[in-house]
Amino acid sequence: MNVQRSFAAEETGVLYLVATPIGNLDDITVRCLETLRAVDVIACEDTRQTRKLLNHFQIEKRTVSYHEHNKEASGSGLLQWLAEGKKIALVSDAGLPAISDPGAELVRDATEAGYPVIPVPGANAALTALIASGLPTERFVFCGFIGRENKERREELERLKRYPETLIFYEAPHRIEKTLTAIHEAWGNRRAVLARELTKRYEEFVRGTLDELIGWLQEGEARGEFCLIVEGYTGPLEDDPDEALWWTALSVVEHVDHYCTQGMTKKEAIKQAADDRNVAKRDIYNEYHRHSEDE
Repeated sequence: MNVQRSFAAEETGVLYLVATPIGNLDDITVRCLETLRAVDVIACEDTRQTRKLLNHFQIEKRTVSYHEHNKEASGSGLLQWLAEGKKIALVSDAGLPAISDPGAELVRDATEAGYPVIPVPGANAALTALIASGLPTERFVFCGFIGRENKERREELERLKRYPETLIFYEAPHRIEKTLTAIHEAWGNRRAVLARELTKRYEEFVRGTLDELIGWLQEGEARGEFCLIVEGYTGPLEDDPDEALWWTALSVVEHVDHYCTQGMTKKEAIKQAADDRNVAKRDIYNEYHRHSEDE
């Protein structure tokens, strides 16, 4: 068992995890600034980006690179400095280090070696977007960046499909439309929110259904890093037989129409009804249109 108190002797190496602003420099905390001024060295995701922050607040401090592509070699050097009693601040380009950024491995290795690891909290894009989304905040799941390969993305979305919690994603502007489309195809037309340029001058929240958000993106240019907040699953629970088979008393037409009244397109509703009944989508399509024509 490893018990750590947030106090370290002067001769002990300490790793500080320091939050940086996600856009607005005024969001940095007094404690974050004091920590950056006090440490011996600052480990940065991008030294050029961190230098802008340090220059703005007139902080003269040595910086070293620690990012996804050099974290193994750089991490060994940082651990050696901790062994020598140095105080190190780990920062990312924006927000909290180790959240969709490297850092977790360094924290693991530092704690296993017995060095104090002290979080210095501050801005975080995921929670900033969530609290202003208008979607439920009681329970949520942070998903970070979704897989880029089609197979990986499909498997990940299938795993997350029936999570009842609000889901939070990060995404780059050149992939956001593809990601929204993949989620729409996998989950149907749920409520969602796009948040971009958080805390900056042109901060923007776009609220609607996934279908509406895709349409909004197609009308203009996607700029800035995005936070995507998606409504959790609100359908029947699979482990409750009575709830899972709620549709058994419905005809195919009634089953499809039920989903249409919840905001799904006819194509999405047919797919969902086919999934519920464990039959081919074409069978539901043919049955639906045959009875619709008869009526």
